[in-house]
Amino acid sequence: MALEEKREKRPPVTPMMIEEEAALRNGSRGLPPGPWAEPAGPRPRTTERHIAVHKRLVLGFAVSILALLAVTMIAVLLSVRFEECGAAADGPPRAGGNGSLSGAARQPPGAGQPPGRPEEEARGGEAAEDDEEEEEEEDEEEWQRRRELPPWARPRLPRHLRPLHYNLMLSAFMENFTFSGEVNVQLEVRNASRYIVLHAHRMHIEAVRVAEDKLAGGVRVARTFFYPQTQVFVVVLNRSLEVQKSYNLKIIYNALIENELLGFFRSSYVLHGERR
Repeated sequence: MALEEKREKRPPVTPMMIEEEAALRNGSRGLPPGPWAEPAGPRPRTTERHIAVHKRLVLGFAVSILALLAVTMIAVLLSVRFEECGAAADGPPRAGGNGSLSGAARQPPGAGQPPGRPEEEARGGEAAEDDEEEEEEEDEEEWQRRRELPPWARPRLPRHLRPLHYNLMLSAFMENFTFSGEVNVQLEVRNASRYIVLHAHRMHIEAVRVAEDKLAGGVRVARTFFYPQTQVFVVVLNRSLEVQKSYNLKIIYNALIENELLGFFRSSYVLHGERR
């Protein structure tokens, strides 16, 4: 009877008590499980297998980036190479003696030629320019064999010629600031040479003629060229000029009236508010 009485005095077990006891066992603060309650169980840890997978993904991404960069560089190099090959096939524009592009380089192919002119003539002109360049190289090689500077590469003009008299005529065109000129120079030959070197810069030479005394015949001009490094114009003759003889050098040219203190230049001033 005593045991039965004690059992009857214990409080009855309710569902709320069971839930509180389960919550205490799970490590919570006694709150009943609900939608906002975090699970009290241990969190899953990253395994070695997951780490290996991550490393493989990063390595694959890096390899793909490097491959893309390599393909891009190869494509750029190939495109540059194709452009160089095309430019070499078309031929570079040739520079005139005064450093400016020649008329054939400034104009499109076929421009400036009369209708019906065959292409062989244009090719012949290019061949002539190539021959002149080869001759210049041969002349330079000849002076190199002599271990001397060619007369056009020296800082001062050569002394094998002495000018005796100048006759200069100029025509200025103020509407487009250009001028044309003709100069006749009487030369005395001190030492035999087939080169005539004189200063010239930023000019277009139209014609060059060399003649002996008034009664003698002319001397054939083989070629002419500019040497921009020393700002000189070189006339190459077929034969050497004879010593103690005088020759007449005639040059017809045109150029711009410069807007700077160089050669035949222009200037202006303002008077009563008007520029002159």
